[in-house]
Amino acid sequence: MTERLYYDDAYLTEFDAHVTETRPDGWIALDRSAFYPTSGGQPYDTGTLNDAAVTDVEVEAGIVWHRVDRPFALGEAVHGRIDWPRRFDHMQQHAADHMLAGAAWQLYGGVTIGLHLGKQDSTIDMDLPGGRTHLTRQEIDTLEALVNRRVQQDDPIRCWFPDEKTLNALPLRKHPTVTEHVRVVAMGDYEMVACGGTHPGTTGQIGPIKIISSTPARGKMRLCFVAGMRAVEYLQKAAHCAAALSQALSADFDTAAEALQKEREAAQGTRRELGLRLTQAALQMLRAQKRGSVYAGHLEFADHETLLHAAAELTREPEAIVLLSCPHKASRMLVFARGAEAKIDMSALMRACGGRGGGKPDMAQGSAADETVLEKAVGEVMIR
Repeated sequence: MTERLYYDDAYLTEFDAHVTETRPDGWIALDRSAFYPTSGGQPYDTGTLNDAAVTDVEVEAGIVWHRVDRPFALGEAVHGRIDWPRRFDHMQQHAADHMLAGAAWQLYGGVTIGLHLGKQDSTIDMDLPGGRTHLTRQEIDTLEALVNRRVQQDDPIRCWFPDEKTLNALPLRKHPTVTEHVRVVAMGDYEMVACGGTHPGTTGQIGPIKIISSTPARGKMRLCFVAGMRAVEYLQKAAHCAAALSQALSADFDTAAEALQKEREAAQGTRRELGLRLTQAALQMLRAQKRGSVYAGHLEFADHETLLHAAAELTREPEAIVLLSCPHKASRMLVFARGAEAKIDMSALMRACGGRGGGKPDMAQGSAADETVLEKAVGEVMIR
């Protein structure tokens, strides 16, 4: 069994120990360690043992294993150093998880079923009453305000191993997942739960907590958040984005969203008008070049959407055959279509002429690097 020093002091960054076991795959065990192993959604610590880098940490049957980049001898003395910025970041995110999970349980009856601390952000999966899979914007704001008020109170965070009698009397938020050596974490008078992770000494050291989103995930609600310096960096980016957006729209923060919506509506209207004009121009050109019931042409000014609209209009004629192309990077987009009474299989025709793509007998879409595909298709149709 490894003595886990982080249980007694999450701020311990250096320690001395001895190697008790080694494995040929680069893992060693120590008699005592301050390295936190991956557990409970919190990632492992990194750092060094003497001059070797610790790149992973796991626990098996009470033994903490460390992946190192060089061999160690059995019984060798080691001096460990924890990567403190990484550890403290994990402490902040993990404590923020407790704050959010406890407050969501109090406010909305949310039961936490999973936690993941990621490199960029972290997530909590919750089971909400009634099968809800998200929180409203107002509910998120209320939850976020509550946890940040508790952060500002700088309440103590206590971690300890109570005896069985004391444990049974504690008002835990949920039942422990283990039955022996249960470790309890309490924050102020509003959060108490079994947890083996590392946490700051007070809620104030968590720093600001920012909820990024509330989304459905496998029938549950997933809350995405950042805390501490991650929250500061996120808010800085958000502020820079908001300032740039406001400047571009000649609006202030309060009216920027409304101004952007108006710009989007105006742009959509312009695009619709341009699309209509392009389609009208395409129809005019194709009708002028019509050969029997065949409408064919390479439209240099068009895009894929224009081809589709033109084909839809022209195939209102029952006998129509429509063979169109337009530029697309180094190749051509193709749209082959037919009217209700035409008999040619458009998908087969496209493939037979060298086009890549497919569809149904009455409509096929694809592309071709060979600019002669359209001409081949026209020739094939005219022969028939």
